[in-house]
Amino acid sequence: MPSVALVIEFDGTDFVGWQIQDNGRSVQEEIQRALTTLYKEEIKVTGSSRTDAGVHARGLVCSAQVPFTIPAERLPLACNALLPEDVAVTAAYDVKDGFNARFDSQGKRYIYRIVHDKVRHPLLRRNTYFVTGRLDADAMKKAAPYFEGEHDFAAFCAVGGSQNTTVRRLNKVCVSQDPVSGVIEIEVRGEAFLYNMVRIIAGTLLYVGQGKIAYDEIPSIIDSCDRERAGKTLPPEGLTLEEVYYDWENIKLNK
Repeated sequence: MPSVALVIEFDGTDFVGWQIQDNGRSVQEEIQRALTTLYKEEIKVTGSSRTDAGVHARGLVCSAQVPFTIPAERLPLACNALLPEDVAVTAAYDVKDGFNARFDSQGKRYIYRIVHDKVRHPLLRRNTYFVTGRLDADAMKKAAPYFEGEHDFAAFCAVGGSQNTTVRRLNKVCVSQDPVSGVIEIEVRGEAFLYNMVRIIAGTLLYVGQGKIAYDEIPSIIDSCDRERAGKTLPPEGLTLEEVYYDWENIKLNK
């Protein structure tokens, strides 16, 4: 059977997350329903990430085996005609047999967005976290690189994960601020992540900006493996999975 990879964008506000669950709508369920209707045969998809309820994605990837080939350039439009307005397929690729969106991933890039202002901004409420009061973005920028490299990130893992080890490698962690909107973006790139890891890193950097943690305390917090020393887990609405990395040159057909 042919194999396809789909790039998915969704507003996670009204979803229980990517994975099918009994307590509400999931992105996986919507994608499978659309593909099953399109191919007139039950289709199962595998996602690159199990995003939590309320978390958004611009570039989540899923894979599936399908009974026949639809041209990759037409597949997104065909799927989107069957999907609700808060989820869409933005790209599709014919891929080699055996491609698995989860296990073939080489890393992911997340961005956590924070609005810092005196007043709320309703137009940004679905995909940012709003804070008031003192916030030193320069201190956050200084703190961010301390997270880079391979560390035991036990201090940045929420209870409930199923990992065998809390050691992870982060390739890039940086903080930037849009000069026009003022939105602060915390970008985190890594090979794999612990449960709520990015949201806890974002919460720790927020504490640095608020003066609750000194920027140069980050190494000792990492070394301590003590969850109580890190910042709080920020809400899901500020987090977006921006991109998932693959060796596409060796995965795509008809390049």
